[in-house]
Amino acid sequence: MTRTAMSRRGLLKGLAGLSVVAAGGLVYRAWDNGVFHVGDGPAYEPWHAWRDDMGDGSLALVRAAILASNAHNTQPWRFEVSEDGIMIFADHDRHLGAFDPYRREMALSLGCALENMVLTAKAQGYAARAELAPDRFELGGPTHPERPVAILHLAPGEVEASELFRAIADRHTHRGAYDPARPVSPARQEKMQALIGRRDDIRLFLFDDGPAKARLGELLVSATEDIIEDHDMAMDSAAWFRFDWRAIQEHRDGVTLDTVGLPPLINAAAKIVPAPSAEQADLQWLDATRDVHVATAPLLGMIAVDDLYDQPLTLQAGRLWQRLHLWATAQGVAAQPLNMPPERVDREAELGREPRMAAALAAVTGDANWRPTFVFRMGYAERPTRLSPRRPVEAVIIA
Repeated sequence: MTRTAMSRRGLLKGLAGLSVVAAGGLVYRAWDNGVFHVGDGPAYEPWHAWRDDMGDGSLALVRAAILASNAHNTQPWRFEVSEDGIMIFADHDRHLGAFDPYRREMALSLGCALENMVLTAKAQGYAARAELAPDRFELGGPTHPERPVAILHLAPGEVEASELFRAIADRHTHRGAYDPARPVSPARQEKMQALIGRRDDIRLFLFDDGPAKARLGELLVSATEDIIEDHDMAMDSAAWFRFDWRAIQEHRDGVTLDTVGLPPLINAAAKIVPAPSAEQADLQWLDATRDVHVATAPLLGMIAVDDLYDQPLTLQAGRLWQRLHLWATAQGVAAQPLNMPPERVDREAELGREPRMAAALAAVTGDANWRPTFVFRMGYAERPTRLSPRRPVEAVIIA
């Protein structure tokens, strides 16, 4: 009896020891993969630096540019800075491959950066004039990839720190659930339409109810299904997902677990368990698109243009999205790009397939002359969003 009791005590002590080791391993894994320091580290410093001291002069404009919205957080920009202006270049080493065969989304991202720079220039006391290089997109990108896509000319001017400028540090993509019972009011939708300005080559479509909204939601889900069934697109997407804390701090780009909109406890657990396979991640993305992004969105929208592959017009569409997102942020409205349908338009064109997605989008707009270049959702989020990583200014300046 004594020997048996001792054996049991030894077994229990051994199991207790293993539990301590396992718990210690989980705590270490949690610490090592960023569970306890969300939004900290060098990868997030540009956000904190902007809040603490944005600086002055033309470099402040670049600090604003790197905080702009951009496709898959690829940050595809480079800047050449002088006293009287800044040249903006596309960084074609950071393109999305099969996701963006014409580099149209890259230009949208550059337009977002340009808008942040114009807003910051005014706040710094510059009169800013944007000169957009004429060019067209073909397979592989614009016809003159070595040229700057835009030049921002700077001269002394009046100081104007606008509401949109003040929202730069607070603007983040929110991929979590919105409150479907809380609509974006018609008055606010009118304000959004006014942000287009005096342009007849860009149109903003907004859907808060009815068959058009339902059909666009269906296209978002079906486009996601098409993407994950397209091996090249799926792999090019997976290349920009950062599951590991050290990879985030090293690359300072891409989509992270912190930004996919998971509740806090689930987000922490996802960081502790092994990273999912590419196939598992794709299925999780599809589920989120259907059950969260579409199902909880009180408002779906599209920015459409009359020439899908005109570079200056695409830059202007990107500038409009940045204004819309900054305005929404200032109003307490969350926003998320959902650009899968236009991505499938480009992919079908690249492969020489029947333009099914372009035709489906034309059925939503009611006019095939308007070509959607950017799709998004807006609403009131159930929980705060989190920071995305950003590369530092010195990494994007051309010496």
